[in-house]
Amino acid sequence: MPGKDVRIALVAAVAENGVIGRQGRLAWHLSSDLKFFRKVTMNKPLIMGRKTFESIGKPLDGRDNIVITRNTAYEAPGIFTAVSLEEALELAHEKAGARSADEIAVIGGAQIYELALPRADRIYLTEIHASPNGDTWFPELDKAQWRETSRERFAAGPGDSAGYSFVVLERTR
Repeated sequence: MPGKDVRIALVAAVAENGVIGRQGRLAWHLSSDLKFFRKVTMNKPLIMGRKTFESIGKPLDGRDNIVITRNTAYEAPGIFTAVSLEEALELAHEKAGARSADEIAVIGGAQIYELALPRADRIYLTEIHASPNGDTWFPELDKAQWRETSRERFAAGPGDSAGYSFVVLERTR
């Protein structure tokens, strides 16, 4: 099967209390994380839910944007749609092959992370060193299934509302 060596990676920013969002938006502003997100997702197929796509407001350039929605009539310029995670992954594997990408990036929201977590090989996690109020949370990770392979801690810089760490987790096999 083409693309079988393509990893599935979750890309998420998660606060210390597990919050990933509030009222359809991020509960913080970190310009550094936006740059990190762009770097780890560029030239890869992205899988996201419809609400996540609408909160971004446009397709992300240099990447294949695949939006999961139950609405089969949903369309927007510059995106591909899928009605299930399975359909989205099939399409993402095709797109990864066409781009020679070795990774598919799953970028949210909570329901999509929950569905994709059992299939994920890697997690690019931005740990936000704050506990903001929110209404959307990242799924609980089974620590026995993941090992940390890198961590970089940063103080809040210009354009950042909190300190943060960039962490990479690999699934243990």
